[in-house]
Amino acid sequence: MCGIMAYIGKKQAYPILLNGLKKLEYRGYDSSGVAIMNGSLSLLKKEGKVQALETFAETRKTEGNIGIGHTRWATHGIPSDINAHPHQSQSERLTIVHNGIIENHEPLKEMLIKHGYKFQSSTDTEVLVQLIEWYQKRYNLTTIVAFSRALQDVEGSFAVVLFDVYDPTKLFAARRQSPMVLGIGEKECMISSDAMPLAPYVDQVVYVEDDVIIETDDTGEYKFFDLNLTQIDQPISDIKNASIAYDMGEFESFMLKEVHEQTEAAHRLITSGIDINIGKNIDRIIITACGTSWHSGLIAEYMIEKFARINVEVEYASEFRYRDPVLSSRDLVLGISQSGETADTIAALQMAKNAGCKTMAIVNTANSTIARMVDQVSLLNAGPEIGVASTKAFTNQLVTFCLLIINLLEDSNIDLAYDLKSELQKLPSLISRTLKANENIVDIAAYISQYKSAIFLGRGTMYPVALEGALKLKEISYIHAEGYPAGEMKHGPIALVDNKMPIIGICNEDKHLSKTISNIQEMKARNGIIILLKSEGIHIPKELADFVIETPRCHEFIAPIIQNIPLQLLAYHTATTLELDVDKPRNLAKSVTVE
Repeated sequence: MCGIMAYIGKKQAYPILLNGLKKLEYRGYDSSGVAIMNGSLSLLKKEGKVQALETFAETRKTEGNIGIGHTRWATHGIPSDINAHPHQSQSERLTIVHNGIIENHEPLKEMLIKHGYKFQSSTDTEVLVQLIEWYQKRYNLTTIVAFSRALQDVEGSFAVVLFDVYDPTKLFAARRQSPMVLGIGEKECMISSDAMPLAPYVDQVVYVEDDVIIETDDTGEYKFFDLNLTQIDQPISDIKNASIAYDMGEFESFMLKEVHEQTEAAHRLITSGIDINIGKNIDRIIITACGTSWHSGLIAEYMIEKFARINVEVEYASEFRYRDPVLSSRDLVLGISQSGETADTIAALQMAKNAGCKTMAIVNTANSTIARMVDQVSLLNAGPEIGVASTKAFTNQLVTFCLLIINLLEDSNIDLAYDLKSELQKLPSLISRTLKANENIVDIAAYISQYKSAIFLGRGTMYPVALEGALKLKEISYIHAEGYPAGEMKHGPIALVDNKMPIIGICNEDKHLSKTISNIQEMKARNGIIILLKSEGIHIPKELADFVIETPRCHEFIAPIIQNIPLQLLAYHTATTLELDVDKPRNLAKSVTVE
């Protein structure tokens, strides 16, 4: 959510800012803006896509070698030009961009209003920049001292870059529970929410730690301070001096490209394996995650308990962090996050660490906050995922759990471990076959696009697959969809079924098959539109399904991965039929860095 791009050096800032903001579009946003300094300050802000800002800027002054830019995902105040970042203090001395949420902005705003401050926007960000100026004026403080005082007053999360026209050769920045990366170039510095936009320009970066303030100047010098302004060090990391590929190639969207990259992504992870060790003194695994990652955790619960016989619980991170769970040092709390920056998952893992639990994470982003905070981390090795709706990261989450189960079994049941490893080796070719089959998905998607709701049904591991299929459909097509355990339909939701309700039933060749088919027959008897997703070889009554999607027959160990892929394509083609932006669906963000 939200993106920051800042530059200070000798080059023209605007092209670098604009290029960076475009590369941060995957994070989700509804407005964008830049502030550029060269003698005077140019402040340009527009609701909508970065392209709207670029068009707006064509006839405005954009020259200057210091600048800050931002893509905003609304938390306080509607998307608008006024609420877009950057924001300025009342005197226009200070300009700021901010990711995160200032949780105590209301009492701070009331205090500032009493001292004569007026506000132009509805944002919590404007409260922060006014607070910094209030400290400057009231106590005659330098910029960095006022900045540090204000940051000690605020509660919540932030990644902030600040510019002061009275100190025109410097930028100041700080972070807490929101990602920030400093790029170190030759006589220049850059600051961003992500290392990706920095890769074309710099060889080295600093993944800034919590409650650290950065001071940079236009000669490329930089310093780090804690909130008490004691100078500190931060570790420097090398990155490749090349841009991460943003070329869609032959595909019409990043999402479709990433769906088709699942064959290679799975093969890469299976070949490289994982290097994690749960250890002997674990009584329970608690998986905590959000959204699609939570669905992969549910599938993992079924599989770990079935094959490895370890007790597993799965928790929404947004709920787990506010409960008062019974935790012990014999619990392993495992967080799943594509970005490694999911705010609720970070908080849940921190709570687990405070309780003395062992912690582990599965993420796709090295050097992310979660990757750095846990005892052990397993990288998904899926490659960059630009589309907001996760596809290949979800697949590699499940591959990671398959590898984890095999590792666990190698100490207790080597024969089963060998059998499951053999089945996992077949996965890339099965994914490839699945992607090449089912041309009728396009026609089925066109049919679904006529309706306002859909229900996805499954049993066992196919139930979380149904949840994920429903999530994908509503994420990118905006059609209301619900995933449900097939056996629970008769306990209420069956009342929704009529001849205008598509029912996507997911069948795999397992012990649930006959029960699932019976449940689907109950939907057919109520005139539901039946779309049956089944593996090859499953025989069904001829009159049961209105549409059939087939997947290659496979072992139940990898079936959730295979059965999920047609649902990704079904959601994709439904959205494209409706002429929607599948890569940047409304209101959503790739990296959810606020609560």
